[in-house]
Amino acid sequence: MFARSAFAVAVVAVVASCGVYAQEPNCARNYTVALGDTCDGISAKTNTSTYQLATVNADKIDAACDNLAVGEPLCLGIIGQDCDVVHVVASGDNCDAIAISAGTTDAILLANNPNVNSECTNIYPGEVLCTATELVYTSTSS
Repeated sequence: MFARSAFAVAVVAVVASCGVYAQEPNCARNYTVALGDTCDGISAKTNTSTYQLATVNADKIDAACDNLAVGEPLCLGIIGQDCDVVHVVASGDNCDAIAISAGTTDAILLANNPNVNSECTNIYPGEVLCTATELVYTSTSS
């Protein structure tokens, strides 16, 4: 019985410490990684651009996004610089069409997605782009 109680206390301690860790003071929204999650999948279901997720969690997520751990807390956006207006890229999409559909400009689309090159040739199906109609990120963004 004691071993079972000690195990329960240990589990509660781990969960509590993860919950505290996830609540970063400048984090606008949080997410806990679930089994089978991918960066693009998390971005699509939480209305967070792929760029924003990767940038805000650069200390946790590697460039290939192949190191997500179940139960890991992630920050989805920084207070004051959190884009939650997004478009999931489909096959055949291009920046002009995405910008027009979102009611924004190519310049704002590219500024809010600095991972996209100026020719928009490096977007891919499943990628999630910020489609806000105004600039979301400032030079001090993470």
